[in-house]
Amino acid sequence: MGEIQKGPFQLSFNASLKIDFQGSRVSSDGGLILVRELDERLGLGELIAQHLADSRRGKNTQLALADLLRQSVYSRLAGYEDVNDAERLSQDPTFRLIGSEKIWERGAALTSRLQSFETEMLAEDANFVGLAAINRELLAQAEAVDSPRRVVLDMDSTEIPVYGQQEQSAYNGHFESTCYHPLLLFNREGDCLAAKLRPGNVHSADGWEELLLPEIERQQKLGKEVVFRADAAFAKPELYEALEERGVKYAIRIPANDSLERDVAELLTRPLGRPSRKPVVWYKSFLYQAESWTKARRVAAKVEFHAGELFPRVGFIVTNLETDSRAVVRFYNKRGTAEQWIKEGKQAVKMTRLSCHRFRSNEVRLWLSVIAYNLGNLWRRLVLPLRVANWSLTSLQQRLVKTGGRLIKHARYYWLLLAEGHLTRRLFRAMVRRIEALPLPAG
Repeated sequence: MGEIQKGPFQLSFNASLKIDFQGSRVSSDGGLILVRELDERLGLGELIAQHLADSRRGKNTQLALADLLRQSVYSRLAGYEDVNDAERLSQDPTFRLIGSEKIWERGAALTSRLQSFETEMLAEDANFVGLAAINRELLAQAEAVDSPRRVVLDMDSTEIPVYGQQEQSAYNGHFESTCYHPLLLFNREGDCLAAKLRPGNVHSADGWEELLLPEIERQQKLGKEVVFRADAAFAKPELYEALEERGVKYAIRIPANDSLERDVAELLTRPLGRPSRKPVVWYKSFLYQAESWTKARRVAAKVEFHAGELFPRVGFIVTNLETDSRAVVRFYNKRGTAEQWIKEGKQAVKMTRLSCHRFRSNEVRLWLSVIAYNLGNLWRRLVLPLRVANWSLTSLQQRLVKTGGRLIKHARYYWLLLAEGHLTRRLFRAMVRRIEALPLPAG
């Protein structure tokens, strides 16, 4: 009877078809192998060894720190949002092969081991700081490959709703939810340079200096010109002054008020005649000084009249850029891509999955999601051929990561046989060649 129970299934609609289950030899995430090759080229393993300390003793050390961190990061990159998935993924061929040789046969970490790694070991002060260092130095490796002389920084906050009794979660009146309210800093290539998890009821700009000023200093030491963009939540005179002291250009939206609207009063009258089907847009620059400012600053205004709308749309941007008003507005509008990157982080790498009770544990989980997001973004911008370089991270998951594969072990080699769908042999070869062309990390 045991042999019959373990045998293949045969279905009545097709007598020639037999079905069997070989979970330990079949993977649905074969595309992660390419990301593993990229992380090897960028020196992720060396960064883990440099910045994470192992406080474990005895049998608890059977799984290396690098294996545990990769399993945490790669599971998020593949779309698995909870450590409960580790039970199944521990025997997945791809998740075994992305680790060290020790786990090729025995398997990756189970749920309990991965849970304690994320909520206890990484929550130690030194290791928590190390996660931020790993993230930033991983991006520094990519900057050595592809870094423009002019660096554009975008800062934004977002909402992460919570549904339990998580520490420091609070009701936010703007989002109308109980949430965390993290702050994120991006460059214009979409890399998340820094992140900070905050209580749900803090102001959107709270803690901006902790993320922004070290990054400005880092880029200026490399001889880069730095430009900063942010929405009206960051319209703070102390921020303007800090940027001006450091020679940083900026474009920051400011809320409208009666004084600003008086300065553009001549533009607020609807044009005479039949309304145009296309929006009528006017621009103007002028000097303006709010009561809380120590000096007057340039403000660029944009006034738009749209067909069917009674009142014009008016926006104001405070800036020290020297370009014309239209160029200032166009430059500022590109900061909307930062909101798209945050959306990708929430959807693709489950940045919103902060379900631990302890605040520090949720800080760790946010950093793991950020590292997973950055690995995916580096894969997109350094490795993908141009014809697919505009794919979202969700598309990368669905079309490339979710590639079926079968693991076959021979005497000397492991073979991972991949299904050919979106990930074709030609595309795989092109990506491997682009990874091989990347320079090795210095030192």
